[in-house]
Amino acid sequence: MALFNMLFTLLVYGKMAFYKERPTLDAISLPPVSVIIVARNEADNLYEKLPFILDQDYPKFEVIVVNHQTTDDSVHILGALCRQYSNLRFIDLEKNHHSKYGKKLPLTVGIKGAKYENMVFTDADCKPTTNQWLRSMASRFIPGKELVLGYAPIHKERGFLNRVIRFDTAWIAVSYFSMALARLPYMGVGRNIAYTKKLFYSVNGFKSHYSLASGDDDLFVQESARGNNYSINIDVNSFCYSKGSYSWLNWIGQKTRHYTTSSRYKVIKKMMLGIYPFSLLMLTVSFVILMFDTDFRWLVLSVYLFITFLKWWIQGRCFGKIKESSFVRFLPLWDLFYALLIPVLYYSSEKKESNRW
Repeated sequence: MALFNMLFTLLVYGKMAFYKERPTLDAISLPPVSVIIVARNEADNLYEKLPFILDQDYPKFEVIVVNHQTTDDSVHILGALCRQYSNLRFIDLEKNHHSKYGKKLPLTVGIKGAKYENMVFTDADCKPTTNQWLRSMASRFIPGKELVLGYAPIHKERGFLNRVIRFDTAWIAVSYFSMALARLPYMGVGRNIAYTKKLFYSVNGFKSHYSLASGDDDLFVQESARGNNYSINIDVNSFCYSKGSYSWLNWIGQKTRHYTTSSRYKVIKKMMLGIYPFSLLMLTVSFVILMFDTDFRWLVLSVYLFITFLKWWIQGRCFGKIKESSFVRFLPLWDLFYALLIPVLYYSSEKKESNRW
């Protein structure tokens, strides 16, 4: 178990720990970009956060908001913003009992309505770190790159729940960035991702998993990321923040919805995602048991401490690269806590296919 844990840390997390930013497009070469946002009953967020998207420092871009079956004042707010910003358009999808609330239909509508080939996606409740967000994301569209995976952290607030959610978000990001660098891309986050129209149509959009509410970020990435056509973006200017869940039940509900896509993962990716937490738990159990055997005590203690400090160093570098260093001090404890928590959430949830969003 120590060997499995060490190899996974070195071969996967080590990719991100020692990753160096690749060359990006210069200001002259930046392509025109369509920013696509799907919103449902997000009037407050649109009023508060959409101007930060519209005021991005970027030469040529449009923002398309797909207003999906809303019942609040979103239409009036979008109308007022359209009069203020010439690069904003919105598509209003009225309530229809034949149309479900899933995100994939409005996303597809937005993509088909986009004027430009290169598209950047975020959510209505997200706010870019700076006015350089769009420039940073679009600069990764270097020749041969059709998919850009970004990071969408959670705002820091008081309380243990917020800390758990922020760690969960950071750990998932470290995992999908590391796996992508190890040539096993398995997901991105819809709150901060970019890809081309050509790539979207090459896999028939979301057709293969349209029945699921989730999957527009992970299943789509698994289908569309081929060879070397993708890149990651861990530039701090590219971060797009959002608020975390307000209650444990709400957060667990979100996690449950995300798990509905797990049955569609390929076996190799399921194995890769399960190896690390399983080997960590078995390593810890075997360590505790063997510490009662005086013949092996010092050898076992030495191996366990070596693995712990090696992971602390490598994973700490990963967290530092996405500016989540506040977790590094107690990272071994968070690591073990998370390895215990996620399987409990996964196996206690009902992973039913749902169209709710």
